[in-house]
Amino acid sequence: MKNIRNIVILGHLQSGKTTLAETLYAAATGNQKGSVDAGTSISDYTPEEKSRKSSVHSAILPLEYKGTKINLIDCPGSDDFITDTISAISVVKGAVLLLDASKGVEVGTVKHWNFLRKKNIPTIIYVNKMDKPDVHFDKLMDDIRTKLGKNAIPFCYPMGHNDGFDGFVNCVTLTARKYNGKECEDAEIYPDKRAAVLELHNQMVEAVAETSEELMEKFFMGEQLTREEIHDGLRKSVLASDLIPVLVGSAIKGIGIHTLLDMMIDYLPNPQDLNPIEGVDMNGNPVERKTLDDEPFSAFVFKTMVDPYFGTANVFKVNSGKIKVGDTVHVSKLDKDIQVSQLNVVTGAKMTSVSELTAGDIGCIVKADGVENSMTLSATSSKIAYPEIDYPTAVYYKAILTSSKSDEEKLSNVLAKICLEDKSIEVKRNPETNQLLIGTLGISHLSYLLERMKNTYKLNLTTEDSKIVYRETIRACATGNGRYIKQSGGSGFYGVVEMEFKPAEENTFTEEVFGGAVPKNYFPAVEKGFFEACEKGLLAGFPVIGVHAILKDGKYHPVDSNELAFKMAAILAFKDAYMNCKPVILEPIIKITVTVEADMVGDIISDLNQRRAKVTGMDVNSRGNQKVTALVPESEIQEYTNDLKSLTQGSGFFVREFYSYEPMPQVLQDKLLKTLAEQK
Repeated sequence: MKNIRNIVILGHLQSGKTTLAETLYAAATGNQKGSVDAGTSISDYTPEEKSRKSSVHSAILPLEYKGTKINLIDCPGSDDFITDTISAISVVKGAVLLLDASKGVEVGTVKHWNFLRKKNIPTIIYVNKMDKPDVHFDKLMDDIRTKLGKNAIPFCYPMGHNDGFDGFVNCVTLTARKYNGKECEDAEIYPDKRAAVLELHNQMVEAVAETSEELMEKFFMGEQLTREEIHDGLRKSVLASDLIPVLVGSAIKGIGIHTLLDMMIDYLPNPQDLNPIEGVDMNGNPVERKTLDDEPFSAFVFKTMVDPYFGTANVFKVNSGKIKVGDTVHVSKLDKDIQVSQLNVVTGAKMTSVSELTAGDIGCIVKADGVENSMTLSATSSKIAYPEIDYPTAVYYKAILTSSKSDEEKLSNVLAKICLEDKSIEVKRNPETNQLLIGTLGISHLSYLLERMKNTYKLNLTTEDSKIVYRETIRACATGNGRYIKQSGGSGFYGVVEMEFKPAEENTFTEEVFGGAVPKNYFPAVEKGFFEACEKGLLAGFPVIGVHAILKDGKYHPVDSNELAFKMAAILAFKDAYMNCKPVILEPIIKITVTVEADMVGDIISDLNQRRAKVTGMDVNSRGNQKVTALVPESEIQEYTNDLKSLTQGSGFFVREFYSYEPMPQVLQDKLLKTLAEQK
């Protein structure tokens, strides 16, 4: 159990995360390294990833190295696929953050770094692609310290003549590794690099000395710290995030790979280093579990995969205890027990059966009906529930259309499977427009889903813009009369009403009838007629809101009056008064909260003003970014997720929720009415 590491690999898009994961896996296992470009990588195994040459979901690569099991989780770099990244971060306790040496600290680097800081996850920074031309490491370190943390320190320093790169010096052990064109081999430290390396080594030793009074005294007495003391002190500092190790290399050439493997074992936490994990029992009382084998079993599901052939697979991390094939475990959210008929470990798309998993490890179960992401599994004798993951919500909506009846028949089942895998997706039917809407995190997210449904489920779908759902309301009081009289022999229909309509907060009905002009038993029919009339306004056919209807007077017939007659009379009274009530069209207003870097606030507010937005607040979050809250018409932000990325070079993001309906400007209302008339 002590020899387990769960490590997430993060970084900006195209920084080389999958190549690094493949290289680490090959170095540890001796297997042939997969290639992203050739479509042979273990991580990017779906047809969509192979065609894009980019990750769209997280992939797990477990490997054994020097007696330690390392579960690598390779995550996408794109914001559109951030859901899997958030899931992975929720269960790991160690991370490797990649940088492209030629590009420095990019937008995605900072975003992922902030995720890691929020969870206080010890992190190693691996500067990849050091073999590219015109890489200046000292300038790169300034960029890292400015944007990620002043406590970043090179544990490895690049070697090479005239700014070339052919290896590195391990500043902890003061040993050099040189790339000979095929692999790295031991070498001498170049004389022109020795001074810089020794300075970094001394900085580490001084940092280690500060971890205890005993070491500090030894340091000031001029005594040499032992290698073990340096190692232990550095480990404590990295685990506490007091130091951020920076390594250098080239994933594609395999430079720095074994050093990275060693340092993941040496400096990132094992299960015994972890604080107890907090949850609640079935009565809502706080409880804790330590990541130990002798604790009661508990696990947290952080990834769900759906395959047309093997069904649903739920990937989980064992937070405490052990789980064996044949065990019965409790699913807290479903409040039911399930039997574990099979246990697996996952390597990319491949599953391998195992008989047992111990505390800290990662595995999966298949065909566990109803089990989804964010659910807790636990021993039936000691139940617990861990906090659910806070996933981002959909911000980009399109209507989806099928091309055949057979596609339509299987669409709902396929969408249910897609939503099982990705909790940020929202699917809903708009009853007013009859559009089936799919909400995603962006255009790339939607494009991937359409590809996946085509490749995996043979569904050919197209999209169209979602239609804005407007409302109508009134701005003035008016009285209307409704007469519904039909007599053609025998019992007929007779209902006469006089009703007043006035603006209100919501649709309501009251009566002020004196005497028996309209018998009380017909009041519900009049009310029903009013609400039915509100379903379609006379201005543009949109539902009507914010009207108070008052039944003032009427007439009835002792034989021919009935409920239908009075319901129809109320509808006629509404239509008689409606255009005299000065009706207007209301547009949906969305509340958005945009998070951007402080120096971009001016551009954001300027852009929002052009979208007819009302900025209602500004705040600063814990990482110094600005949060701008605004109310904006829905018609102005249908493509906002893509526009915001362009405006902020990918650094900004937003969340949205419905707020209210407000009257459209007269010019826009006239334009909408003209468009609707032309469509008829």
